[in-house]
Amino acid sequence: MFDPVPRTRDLVLIGGGHAHGVMLRMWAMKPLPGVRVTLVNPGPEAPYTGMLPGYVAGHYAREAVEIDLVRLARFAGARIVLDAAVGLDPERRQVALRSRPPLEFDICSINIGVSARSGLSGSGHASHRVKPMQGFANAWDAFLAEVAAGRTPPHAVAIGGGVGGCELALAMAHRLRGAVRDARAVKVAVVERNAAILPNDAAALRRELARALARADIAVHAGVEAGRAAPGMLRLTSGEEIPAAFIASTAGAEPAGWLQDTGLALEDGFVRVDPYLRSVSHPHVFAAGDIAHLGHAPRPKAGVYAVRAGKALHANLRAALSGRKLTRFEPQADYLKLVSLGEKRAAAEKWGLALSARWLWRWKHLIDTRFMARLSDLPQMAPPEPVEGPVAEGVRALEAGAPLCAGCGSKLARSALAEALAALPAPSRADVLAGAGDDAAVLRWGEAGAQVVTTDHFRAFTQDGYVLGRILAVHALGDVWAMGARPQAVLAQITLPRLSAALQTRTAREFLSGVQSILAEAGADLVGGHTSQGAEFTVGLTVTGLAPDGRAIGIGGLKPGEALILTKPLGTGAILAGEMRGQARGRDYAAALEAMQRANGRAAEILAPHASAMTDVTGFGLAGHLLAMCEASGTGARVALDRVPALPGALDLIAAGVTSSLHADNARAAGAIEAEAGVLGGAKAQLLFDPQTAGGLLAGVPRERAGDVIDALIEAGYPAAIVGEVAGGAGRIALA
Repeated sequence: MFDPVPRTRDLVLIGGGHAHGVMLRMWAMKPLPGVRVTLVNPGPEAPYTGMLPGYVAGHYAREAVEIDLVRLARFAGARIVLDAAVGLDPERRQVALRSRPPLEFDICSINIGVSARSGLSGSGHASHRVKPMQGFANAWDAFLAEVAAGRTPPHAVAIGGGVGGCELALAMAHRLRGAVRDARAVKVAVVERNAAILPNDAAALRRELARALARADIAVHAGVEAGRAAPGMLRLTSGEEIPAAFIASTAGAEPAGWLQDTGLALEDGFVRVDPYLRSVSHPHVFAAGDIAHLGHAPRPKAGVYAVRAGKALHANLRAALSGRKLTRFEPQADYLKLVSLGEKRAAAEKWGLALSARWLWRWKHLIDTRFMARLSDLPQMAPPEPVEGPVAEGVRALEAGAPLCAGCGSKLARSALAEALAALPAPSRADVLAGAGDDAAVLRWGEAGAQVVTTDHFRAFTQDGYVLGRILAVHALGDVWAMGARPQAVLAQITLPRLSAALQTRTAREFLSGVQSILAEAGADLVGGHTSQGAEFTVGLTVTGLAPDGRAIGIGGLKPGEALILTKPLGTGAILAGEMRGQARGRDYAAALEAMQRANGRAAEILAPHASAMTDVTGFGLAGHLLAMCEASGTGARVALDRVPALPGALDLIAAGVTSSLHADNARAAGAIEAEAGVLGGAKAQLLFDPQTAGGLLAGVPRERAGDVIDALIEAGYPAAIVGEVAGGAGRIALA
């Protein structure tokens, strides 16, 4: 992506909490030129806690209560790093991550939320902290499935009798009564160590919640603490035992433990901030939401303050990055509390006055869904404006096509490449055993060995240099692995857009670290390369590999009757195109990144002793690469569409017309494909033309060995499948 303004400053947002969500939405509307924004979060989604009780009660689907951070980051022009922060060095300005090297920053902001305390002196398998919400939601879903199947009794306990605990207990009771035949079997309780529920709230709200709990037949155990959980029950400190197949803890807020080692000024483990949301000890570190302690105006840990802090955070981060005056954040003294009561009814309290009604739930629903819509209903990326005035013939047709993709979707069309290669002479050197046309060139190495040489490069589809480096390494080494060779040496080529010297260093280091993480596993060395500046982030690798026994597996050699084995699911082209256009789901994009980072080395070791021919499935899609194998082998193939694995979300995108810019040219291979009427137009058949980045290996294996090979691949962690068989009919593919 071309950026007309050089980037000079790194802003890193740690956590996808509410304040950062609001900040990113505002940044999208008013970015600060020259700033590279990075969002760090363990997963592609962040929950909106205000709708958790509605989700538990069954009023909302999971997707309705989760903010898609991948789409939001793309909309804001930010890059997203899907990893967990585990440390921070404010002096060196680095964020330590769980599974990769640290990220460097100029300014950072922390909005990671909190965890609920367990509330138990000894916890059992049924105890679940409400925060972080994703883990709790997964546990609740699993519990409901067990209850519905009759394997677990519908017994639940909420530890903590504050607003959150009572609200959750009411939601659990409502949902459980709808999940079983006999509602009388449902037993839900609240445990509160103080003498009464809602000890810190207005008496009027306490009365409304007490009435709601009584109507829902929820037992309240006040003036006692939870003791030890055991299968099916919870022992209280009074000695009483209560039924508890599922325990939800809402007991207080617990900050991330890694903050203790940062050197930041803390208050009970929370980051102390000044009126501008800056750390009082390190002004280049900001914090907002539950993880921040507002020393000038302490407030309860409530989402409403985090949401309203987002606006001030946006203004002050812009000011800090541009050297301007900051704005004080003054949170309101009180706010309207809207509390769900399990059914579609809510209680409201402000200024000590409270009431409950169904229309209050509708009001709360409207407020919550409007907030979610603000962060989820994002405008689609507008296509580039066409060039005005007369243009050369063919320009308008290209302008009307799909936006140019990145990754392997940016390759030249197969037809154009084939015509260009056709003009090349055959190799003239005796030590060049195979030239252009196969996965890699093959050179004689010593007396009996062979060396393979290949190169790959593409436009960056993610600005996360580490992940990009890992995927490019898997992609480039794929040609070596496909020939049964072992990677040897690698040269890197990096083209960076205009960046400050500091950002050039950071970006190159991230990319090379990602490459090296794959090379180390493969036993190859990074031995040099070349760098340049250009219009956009583009990377490449040149790879050599060794086949000591002199046998380099080619794309020719398939034999009729052999099984065709594919080691990875298809769909990266459609998912990357969908993410670029803001149409792919974040979880599907994350799954695609994970698949692309899965190295093919072990799969090649398993396949090579049995494969008659092998290739890696990349830019020309499964159909294009299989046709190339068939043409080189003088065979045809039959493909069973129902056996072809697809990445989550890929078929939905293709069915909606979201495909890579290379897809249309790949689909020209349909002329060599035989299928029943209407089949080729379906999403599953179109998946065969989807260009893959760092795709799997495709190999022909004798039928009698295919089962054992598949078992070995699956045991090694590859979602491999037999997708068809080699057949007669040279250069033809039949779909079954």
